[in-house]
Amino acid sequence: MSKIAVYPGSFDPITNGHIDIINRVSKIFDHVIVLVANSSDKKYLFSSVERAEYVRNSIQAQNVEVAIHSGLTTEFMKVKKAQVIVRGLRAVADFEYEGTLANMNHRLAPDIETFMIFSRPEYYYISSRGVKEMARNSGSLNGLVPEFLEPILMKKLAANEGL
Repeated sequence: MSKIAVYPGSFDPITNGHIDIINRVSKIFDHVIVLVANSSDKKYLFSSVERAEYVRNSIQAQNVEVAIHSGLTTEFMKVKKAQVIVRGLRAVADFEYEGTLANMNHRLAPDIETFMIFSRPEYYYISSRGVKEMARNSGSLNGLVPEFLEPILMKKLAANEGL
């Protein structure tokens, strides 16, 4: 039986830190599904279709697919017969939050394990929120997001500022 892992997140936008984690876990698991979350409670800069497209354009690993889902990650995983949720950790605050989330997921689906992986030091400080803030203030996005995404992000933010 192949080991299927799901890496859920909003990826609004995908960062080089996300890409590093995807590339690393793609070498550990047989199949990785990057799950682009679509929550009605959250306001996104990009649509779920755009976010999924940017993730696809950022990943070269052959055993990675991208999906969009609204609802509980564990329900998606049951349908896909996935066994592992991948979560990236940057800071102590992430550990506390992710630990709570892992325990809640275990309660919902005891057969699904959570695999936490630390960000590499060069990506430790990168967050989607921080990237958007940097872009809003005309800061350099070099090294924070895939190169193709830099002008797209700046254009989208400029369009939203004009509203």
